[in-house]
Amino acid sequence: MKLHCEVEVISRHLPALGLRNRGKGVRAVLSLCQQAPGSQLRPRARDEPGGPRPACLLISTMKDKRGTRYEQLKENIEQFFTKFADEGKATVRLKEPPVDICLSKVSYCGLLRVDMRMLCLKNLKKLDLSHNHIKKLPATIGDLIHLQELYLNDNHLESFSVALCQSTLQKSLRSLDLSKNKIKALPVQFCQLRELTDLKLDDNELIQFPFKIGQLANLRFLSATRNKLPYLPSEFKNLSLEYLDLFGNPFEQPKVFPVIKLQVPVTLLESSARAILYNRIPYGPHIIPFHLCQDLDAAKTCVCGRYCLNSFIQGTTTMNLHSVAHTVVLVDNMGGTEAPVSSYFCSLTCYVNSSDMLK
Repeated sequence: MKLHCEVEVISRHLPALGLRNRGKGVRAVLSLCQQAPGSQLRPRARDEPGGPRPACLLISTMKDKRGTRYEQLKENIEQFFTKFADEGKATVRLKEPPVDICLSKVSYCGLLRVDMRMLCLKNLKKLDLSHNHIKKLPATIGDLIHLQELYLNDNHLESFSVALCQSTLQKSLRSLDLSKNKIKALPVQFCQLRELTDLKLDDNELIQFPFKIGQLANLRFLSATRNKLPYLPSEFKNLSLEYLDLFGNPFEQPKVFPVIKLQVPVTLLESSARAILYNRIPYGPHIIPFHLCQDLDAAKTCVCGRYCLNSFIQGTTTMNLHSVAHTVVLVDNMGGTEAPVSSYFCSLTCYVNSSDMLK
């Protein structure tokens, strides 16, 4: 694993000799690698002839490309200072030699992919991969069972995979920052991350929210500024937020005429799907075909609380965002806090009964 940053190596013997360090780091490449085969510092134990060699730290600079190697890293670290990690600074204190390796500007690393060795840190609670060039996330991030904070802002992501939504992140993830990426849509399974409290989606290319977003019952802070949202899903009304910012989205005016896709009579598939969902009958790919599971996951919720699959009427209403959030940033420069909402109706009766909501 390699890290491009500024490094300053400070000897702890200098103060005793009345000397001071120059106090300036140099640009370097910090590499975590295996101990050289010829090293005599610590040979392999007899009972581990085929085991991996101990890890070491290699610091290379433009003037010293061969670098300085610090062996026996696991047993040789006295302390690791991370108080200012959020500012891109950290210090590694070694026992032998008695030096402090000060790291700064540990950000904007230009990563194109996530190093899989990071995922061995099973107790990791916070992972910051912001300001890189990552296009795709490995599904194995979902194996970090204690991960609570994930920062992916300012990358080249185009999606957030279903596999991550269905991983152990469902129970652990609290804060997620996906701002400044290229995401156009989030999968409906995204709403299974029900422990989320903070979600940032600013400066993407979102054309819609997951229509089951109302299932994020613990969500308190939501920001999705400067996207391409024409309207909000009907289940948005089920959120209970402390802070909401949707400024800079091209919200459309409510449509006068609804979109009618009613099927009379309803198909057997439609009728069966409605019954399964209304009665909360468990389903999965081990019971029914996978494509049917996808259809059920994507079912719309009628204003009456029932469900519809392919037979529905779609209409548009407006809502004041203060009904779901205590603090609302203005939607536009005109001082508005209202936004269009796309609603679904499972039958003509539901549509007529709700016609006074529609414009």
